[in-house]
Amino acid sequence: MRSNRKKWVIYLTVTTLLFAGALGLVLRAPHRAQAAETDEAELKANPEALLTAFEHVEVASVSDALEQIAGRRMYLSHRMQPLFTARFAGYALTVRLEKRENKDPHSLDGMLEAIDRGEKGSVYVMSIEDGNDIAGMGGLMGTAMAARGFKGAVIDGAVRDSAYLRKIGFPVVSAGRTPSTSVGHYQFAGANVPVVVDGVPIRAGDIVSSDPDGVVVVPHELALEVLARARQMDFNEHSMYAWIEKMKSISAAVKQFGRL
Repeated sequence: MRSNRKKWVIYLTVTTLLFAGALGLVLRAPHRAQAAETDEAELKANPEALLTAFEHVEVASVSDALEQIAGRRMYLSHRMQPLFTARFAGYALTVRLEKRENKDPHSLDGMLEAIDRGEKGSVYVMSIEDGNDIAGMGGLMGTAMAARGFKGAVIDGAVRDSAYLRKIGFPVVSAGRTPSTSVGHYQFAGANVPVVVDGVPIRAGDIVSSDPDGVVVVPHELALEVLARARQMDFNEHSMYAWIEKMKSISAAVKQFGRL
């Protein structure tokens, strides 16, 4: 009899705890939804907070979220490499240069004026026609960007003064390094215009996010949806590490969390 009573006590205790836990989840669900709505409203109203949020999610998760939501590749290939590893996120300030031999001393003034008009939190995104061996920027432009609070630069071409850019700690992702100049060989063709960098279309105001895995571009109209999904992907993946160590099985972890 005592044994049966003990079993009943254990059963009732476990049942009560399970019921209380389930009830707690139900009661907390509206608060979670409300918190998510509040968070989304704050991110809409605060551009800096949105960038900070993207700086705290993995670029790989952002890339996966974009592929699921938009159905297309929005990451730069291995061709685009950083001068040094850095994590940043900013709003694209786009500039396009067209290949044109000239003797006009003002042919590139527009790209400098774009920097001087650029806002804090910008990422300077430059498209250079056939620019693999042409420096789209160097130490002077990098110094100006850093002084204005730019987050970094992405150059679909080469850069120079790389040692100085490292010295001041200004992140640049480019197709390579060269001592050459664009002066006399290129013409400014527009700022804050749509550009294509390494096959990826980028518009002014899109979010450019970089970490040690690479660079991904988030269309501004998808930013909140992509961020929410990328955050969930990060949570699932980070939860999997301990599970894999405990179960000694990646297959079991993927089945449990649905993330690879």
